[in-house]
Amino acid sequence: MNFLRKLLFPFAVLYGFVTSVRNFLYDTGKLKSQEFDLPIIAVGNLSVGGTGKTPQIEYLIRLLSDSYRVATLSRGYKRKSKGFILADENSNAQILGDEPYQFFQKFPQIQVAVDANRVNGITQLLAQKNKPEVILLDDAFQHRKVKAGFYILLTAYDDLYCDDLILPAGNLRESRAGVERANVVIVTKCPPQLTITQQNEIKTRLKLHANQQLFFTFIAYDSHLYSAEKQIPVTEMSDVAKLLLAGIAKPESFFAYLQAAQNTTMVFPDHHDFTQQDIEIIKEKANTRCIVTTEKDYVRLSGKLPKEQLFYLPIKTTFLNDKNDFDKTILDYVGTSTGNR
Repeated sequence: MNFLRKLLFPFAVLYGFVTSVRNFLYDTGKLKSQEFDLPIIAVGNLSVGGTGKTPQIEYLIRLLSDSYRVATLSRGYKRKSKGFILADENSNAQILGDEPYQFFQKFPQIQVAVDANRVNGITQLLAQKNKPEVILLDDAFQHRKVKAGFYILLTAYDDLYCDDLILPAGNLRESRAGVERANVVIVTKCPPQLTITQQNEIKTRLKLHANQQLFFTFIAYDSHLYSAEKQIPVTEMSDVAKLLLAGIAKPESFFAYLQAAQNTTMVFPDHHDFTQQDIEIIKEKANTRCIVTTEKDYVRLSGKLPKEQLFYLPIKTTFLNDKNDFDKTILDYVGTSTGNR
């Protein structure tokens, strides 16, 4: 803990007390949570950003969308719109937010909606003529006004919640006790070579209950770079001078995967809204070189930079082991649930 965060520790105690009282009121029924008669899966974390929620939601979409009508519901962080919006052909990243727009572009078979009021968002989705059979709530672990039927909690390998403190002394949105709401905990962004022994050591530190399942995943990078016009094997670009650009919470692994001595890197804040001045600086730094960015940044940069220069690198969540057990857990919940209770 750095010196400034040590000074902020008293405020963390106060913030932790407030969030604990709030959770107690929901847990005891003093504050009401809305339930709905369909399977609802909430994906979230205890900490602020950078745990891999987007690829985990995409994993669930791939798992479920062949058999069920799936909808995602996000708040649409940093979007320029308000209220409930169901994605359609007129949508873009400014209207939906970058991550929901990414879902909409990649998975045309599902419904993608945004609403900061999740109760209203679910109600609006269920009022659609072709209403969903399963709803995936993105970044909704602390959204207690909705009671989901299944909770997936993510914690990053290099930033486990058991090693962290509550804001502002640390990065936790609520106390570690919040993990008790989780049906499944996933340690994300693990080294692909993480051994069973190392996994068991982490399991001991997390101190989960016997009825909670623990899984380990890593980020798998695609073998190709994609533009609006073509795809190129990453191996063919390894010795080509590039501008690598990222506006995500923890871009280090993205840069490391593509890094070469002749590359230049540019880092922007997570969910950055690229201004015209930003675009001009990017163009100047890139010159005639390829610009390679993350998939999330691509949806915000597409149309602003030359399409023949702009490429993105997709990622996927991959389970180190027990993938079939995870899939079965999710499919059993959705298949046997008559609601989200």
